[in-house]
Amino acid sequence: MILEGKAAIVTGAGRGVGRGIALDFAREGADVLVNYSSSEGAANEVVKEIEKMGRKGIAVKADVSKEEDVVNMFKAAIDTFGKVDILVNNAGNSAPGMFHKMSVEKWDSVVDIHLKGTFLCMREAAKHMIERQQGTILCVISVAGIQGSVGQPNYAASKGGVIGLIKSGAKELAKYNISVNAVSLGIVSTDMTSKILSDPKFREATLARALLKRPMEPEEVGKVFSFLASDAAKIIQGQVIAVDGGIAGLG
Repeated sequence: MILEGKAAIVTGAGRGVGRGIALDFAREGADVLVNYSSSEGAANEVVKEIEKMGRKGIAVKADVSKEEDVVNMFKAAIDTFGKVDILVNNAGNSAPGMFHKMSVEKWDSVVDIHLKGTFLCMREAAKHMIERQQGTILCVISVAGIQGSVGQPNYAASKGGVIGLIKSGAKELAKYNISVNAVSLGIVSTDMTSKILSDPKFREATLARALLKRPMEPEEVGKVFSFLASDAAKIIQGQVIAVDGGIAGLG
């Protein structure tokens, strides 16, 4: 087990990609804090699955865009596990709209979660990890943050901003034995993508962009994060790693 004895926080871990990451972390030996904002029942189910694997798990409600919530979430993890070795910034939302129709409310709702929330979590992780002289920070981004996205300028801009955060974080934190990277995802079968994938026309157009020609599953994605969170990946620093079925770089 490549994460034996480690403790992790995974934000937005009640469903979808976050759930897949949290469960694979536990499978690989880690204790996991399962963060959620509204899906308490789903988060508790993930904790039950973690405990079935013989690991510790706790579900903690926190809005990652709120400083106090983030501080309290890290306190809960440290009180329960004694430390935080791994942070995965995965929490996200969506509020689509074309540029000329995008309201400030929609803009803020997405940027606050994806960009401000990632910054707040990274900051708290850095404080703890610097003291311990070790740690791993992984951020979930999207091909939209690299190539842009029609109808989601708020989402694309926030994910692009996270790229700047992880590169800055890597430059500041590598000397403390802390690795900071991002994983750029393509289409994963989740609640957020169900509308696209259930419409034959949208599904065909979306998947045509990927060499894999199918959506990825959260369980597949989780395995990649487990490797990147392991000691074997410590030499990877400040990188955006494409796990997108073959979309990145293809235009």
